[in-house]
Amino acid sequence: MHEVDVVIVGAGAVGLACAAALARAGHEVVVLDREGGPGRETTSRNSGVIHAGLYYPTGSLMAETCVEGRSLLYARCARDGVAHRKTEKLVVATEPGDEAALEPLLEVGTRNGAGALSLIDGAAITRLEPRVVARCALRSPESGIVDVHGLCQSYVAEAQAFGASFAYHTEVVGFAPRGDGYQVDTRRGDARFSVRAGAVVNAAGLASDRVAAMAGVDVDARGWRIRPCKGDYFAIAPRLGRLCQRLVYPLPTAAGLGVHVTMDLGGAFRAGPDTEYLDASDPSPPRYDVDPSKAARFGAALRRYLPEVRDEDLSPDYAGVRPKLYGPGEAKRDFVLEETPARVVHLVGIESPGITASEALARRVLARL
Repeated sequence: MHEVDVVIVGAGAVGLACAAALARAGHEVVVLDREGGPGRETTSRNSGVIHAGLYYPTGSLMAETCVEGRSLLYARCARDGVAHRKTEKLVVATEPGDEAALEPLLEVGTRNGAGALSLIDGAAITRLEPRVVARCALRSPESGIVDVHGLCQSYVAEAQAFGASFAYHTEVVGFAPRGDGYQVDTRRGDARFSVRAGAVVNAAGLASDRVAAMAGVDVDARGWRIRPCKGDYFAIAPRLGRLCQRLVYPLPTAAGLGVHVTMDLGGAFRAGPDTEYLDASDPSPPRYDVDPSKAARFGAALRRYLPEVRDEDLSPDYAGVRPKLYGPGEAKRDFVLEETPARVVHLVGIESPGITASEALARRVLARL
């Protein structure tokens, strides 16, 4: 049986950041992932946004790791040549009375350290973004976009430079204490093998609750049951040209951040995601198809602040599934980063802003081990 210091379950952005941090610190690390390469699940199916730290309760793990991670991410991108751009973000208020809803965002973001936030009126919005129509907006200068694949490769390269190894197409199927460590049983096709580790990091994303249960955690009692939440994205037709220079978001709702407009580093624009909870009891992989009939709903949401967009300008692009810890109508939950049993660290419910927070979360895992 192969023996290592640390097994990391999950090769998304957070698992990869943990691999880089732990390997650099001198640990012998093996990363296991059921997909065929790094960042193939939740990490690769999102907006690719670098979040400033506006939305999360002050003092929460989300807020702290988002703000810390944002600085670490920009520094990593500059150091390793990962493509990115500090685009800024506008959170727009479009209806009478919405203006008051921006004040709490400004206050929370300022307390969190989200940067030099400011409220701007409709005239200022028009000067910055002539095609955006809104009564006022919260301007976030620290928000941006990143090449998520490039970020993942940066983490992989660092981890490998310090001796970490990766086993893809490898699913964890069992977990048991062995002496002063743990035996992690895996399956790759018809083959099975086990790894003995002194410590385990559960960064399994959508499967993090199942991995925690294998480790003996009562996930229902702890409230760690993942509620998979699908979000669809629509591409915006090139005929509209460069719609905006900045990310444009509506006011957040209880369901999420709302259908927003982002761009990628190649200049393509897209809208999304929406919110569709999936059956958590279904063990089959989620479907990532996008329902074309949703274009009318997306178009209506976008025209609240981008009146030029027509339904026919929207075409299905891609979808992602977020590992939320709360269901429809339930209170939002913070990230979980807990050690139980000893030297088994669980990262559960790592949805947005998980990519932004990835390196900050990894530093906290390293401190536990």
